[in-house]
Amino acid sequence: MPVWIIILSVLFLVLAIFRLDLALLLLIAALPSYLIRFQLAGLPFTFLEVMILISFIVWFGKFFVPNLKNLWKNRPSRIPYPFSWEIALAVIIAFVSVGVAGFSTEALGIWKAYFFEPALLFILLFNIFKTKREWLKIFWALLLSAVVVSLFALVQKITGNFIANPFWAAEAQRRTVSFFGYPNAVGLYLAPIVALLTGWLFYKKEKNSLLKTALILTSIILAVLAVWFARSEGALIGLAAALFVFGLLANKISRLTTIIILIFGAAIIFSSPVLKTVLLEKVALRDLSGEIRRQQWRETGQMLSGSRFWLGAGLSNYQAAVSPYHQEGIFFNRDKIENFHAQAWVSAELREKYWQPVEIYLYPHNIILNFWSELGLAGALLFLWIIIKHLYISLRLTVAYSRDKRSEKYLALGLLMAMVTIVVHGLVDVPYFKNDLAAMFWLLIAFAGAWHLDYRRDQELKN
Repeated sequence: MPVWIIILSVLFLVLAIFRLDLALLLLIAALPSYLIRFQLAGLPFTFLEVMILISFIVWFGKFFVPNLKNLWKNRPSRIPYPFSWEIALAVIIAFVSVGVAGFSTEALGIWKAYFFEPALLFILLFNIFKTKREWLKIFWALLLSAVVVSLFALVQKITGNFIANPFWAAEAQRRTVSFFGYPNAVGLYLAPIVALLTGWLFYKKEKNSLLKTALILTSIILAVLAVWFARSEGALIGLAAALFVFGLLANKISRLTTIIILIFGAAIIFSSPVLKTVLLEKVALRDLSGEIRRQQWRETGQMLSGSRFWLGAGLSNYQAAVSPYHQEGIFFNRDKIENFHAQAWVSAELREKYWQPVEIYLYPHNIILNFWSELGLAGALLFLWIIIKHLYISLRLTVAYSRDKRSEKYLALGLLMAMVTIVVHGLVDVPYFKNDLAAMFWLLIAFAGAWHLDYRRDQELKN
């Protein structure tokens, strides 16, 4: 374990002891710190995990244990955590999936980093941040994180430096990766934050100074540019879907404007053969990226249709499980050539031109298949329920706050937009199985639970 990591860990511990709330905000701002990896007693760790564990241990020893007697006395009157049984079940099902994978070191590491520690973060959020004012500080942490990630991506775009892959670094087809190592990770991380910050931008209950508005707007613009320069199409489409939801629900003027733009946009696209063809290719997944995704899904479907239907492949075991069903490559754009297979049979040049090798990826690149292959059918259904429940709560709060003419509707709308972004992007990617994304997911779930509790308390006071 490097000395500088020990020093950082000690400094974070001191901060957590004296100001646990600031430590937690720093943790959220530094979600990409999972990229700092090392070994502790032979086990793989990341600095993000260290911060979560230190924060939880400090909270447990300093706040939970001393108040245990009072907590037990007040147990009948206490309101349970929102999503409490869901997150507990997620941790249990994930541990069962470790067993399905044979209790390998890799599976235990994924369970620890993607399920157990995000559950600890979820508990910390509800116990450290008690009021809406305190919860709103999290937006500043996410804003700072987004700005740092985005600025580094913009430096890469301008200079071409710090991009390890020569193909992505080349100016002709440059794709920025920021700190993450591959382009889509930029979109997966930044897009939900953009959605949250958009809702916060329109929240007027705080002292909304011109400087604050400028900072939020600037961070949104920088993040969108970073996603654009990463060419993360899934994230951009997810953001477009989120903006569509915002337009429909924000107010009457935005609803009318959104419908008009949608009608005119559809008219322009379908009146242009070129635009229409490109759109249909993307929607039907007929381009190269889409063809690769569909091949992945076919192979995953074959793997899950057998003995792994109920339990999946187990954590970190997807590549090994899908290997017997894997096809080494695909012919792409074959629909554009009449009688392609007959011509390819006699033409080596045609076969070489349209043949695309396909590797076995870590996950199937579809939000349902990702959870199904890793956690089994029960895990996939559980996370589907969690996502639907989050969408329902966010939508219900948006409507309720709109009815009460309260500015909080934009915070709820931002939560709704963030999950819409994740789900839409997740149709063709992996929006959960990464340290920062798992933490982000449960942060959004915690936000929805906190807003829901706050609204319930307000209603009880009125009544």
